[in-house]
Amino acid sequence: MTAVRHYRDLVAWQKAMDIVEAVYRATSTFPADERFGLTQQLRRAVVSVPSNIAERQGRKSTNEFIHFLSIAKGSLCEVETQLIIAQRLGYLQNELLDQLLTQSDEVGRIMNGLTRSLAKKTKPQIL
Repeated sequence: MTAVRHYRDLVAWQKAMDIVEAVYRATSTFPADERFGLTQQLRRAVVSVPSNIAERQGRKSTNEFIHFLSIAKGSLCEVETQLIIAQRLGYLQNELLDQLLTQSDEVGRIMNGLTRSLAKKTKPQIL
């Protein structure tokens, strides 16, 4: 397996970018009076996910990368909560909410796996 040379090679980043696109499309149908409310909050939170994954590019430490993955995971939970709020307010249909939450779950699982893999590398090996 080849080493990741760039954050764009990470499946977690690629899938996070997919959910950014999906959330932007979904929020484009929100009421105009939500433009500076829930729409803006959701968009900022979802953009934060791949942005924090990408932040690792400028970091040399594995522990720092794990930290930024943790921040990205928190943003992903924020996105899920805001999507559920949007559905409860009638801005999202149940089917679209389910699709977005499925995408979010996938991104979360990939980030969790990446975090576990990185954490194994940082633990001292006992012989």
